[in-house]
Amino acid sequence: MQSRFRSDRRLTVRMTVTMFLLGLLYVAFVAALVVLLKSWVLVVVVAAAMLGAQYWFSDRIALFAMRGRVVQREEYPELHAVVDRLCALADMPKPVVAVSEMDMPNAFATGRNADNAVVCVTTGLLRRLDPAELEGVLAHELSHVAHKDVAVITIASFLGVIAGLIVRFAFYSQLFGGGRRDQNTAVVFAAVMGVSAAVYAISFLLIRALSRYRELAADRAAALLTGRPSALASALTKVTGDIARIPSKDLRTAQAFNAFYFTPALGAEPGVARIFSTHPSLEQRLEQLGRISGELGEAATPGRAG
Repeated sequence: MQSRFRSDRRLTVRMTVTMFLLGLLYVAFVAALVVLLKSWVLVVVVAAAMLGAQYWFSDRIALFAMRGRVVQREEYPELHAVVDRLCALADMPKPVVAVSEMDMPNAFATGRNADNAVVCVTTGLLRRLDPAELEGVLAHELSHVAHKDVAVITIASFLGVIAGLIVRFAFYSQLFGGGRRDQNTAVVFAAVMGVSAAVYAISFLLIRALSRYRELAADRAAALLTGRPSALASALTKVTGDIARIPSKDLRTAQAFNAFYFTPALGAEPGVARIFSTHPSLEQRLEQLGRISGELGEAATPGRAG
């Protein structure tokens, strides 16, 4: 079913190209492992099982990792009311609503399609935002579901995760068991580690490029749906500033899920990490919202609403 979120052809093209390139990379990766490990059955079965688990259970994995739980209307009536209103406005199915007991202000959406989606917000976000700002953030997350980029980023992330795990396995196997292996086995392990590291690096860069654009696309779609880009800009400014004040040690657990978040869990001075960020800079996002505000003739100045 087509929602009323503004379609984004450039996002669709980017998702298609990214999935095509990652698909080629995936086939090459599996083929290389089959040649190196000489067991195509083991490689294909394990890869297929993990891809299936990633696709079907990504929402549960993300909720569990972020300590989120599904909440009913009786527990959070105002939150449900905002989601109901936005879904009616966008003409899309209502996702499962969840809340994470975390002080870090953030939100994310996950799920393989609109009928199996979850939108989760942290209690820290609910405490900090006013109703208009919260509506902007939730519209942003719902646009990810409507544009199907949640499913794409979930599947796209799979290959990098598997490659990273293989690199770690090969490294520790050599580190702790190298003395018990012959030279041929050591060469095979080194080759597997090299191929996996290359696949991880390529998939990492492809996913980061797609992720940055999809965040701008979600901001744009949310601003146009609600007609209040200044409220979303205000929420961005407020949330980014508050996250920057949270100690880095408290952000490390959350950083693994940055690609799914409304804003990344980065410290006050991310430095080089910003180059490889899953999100565009705050300045880029506010600049885009400012242009949309001007196009809509909105009276409020972006970043000062609320």
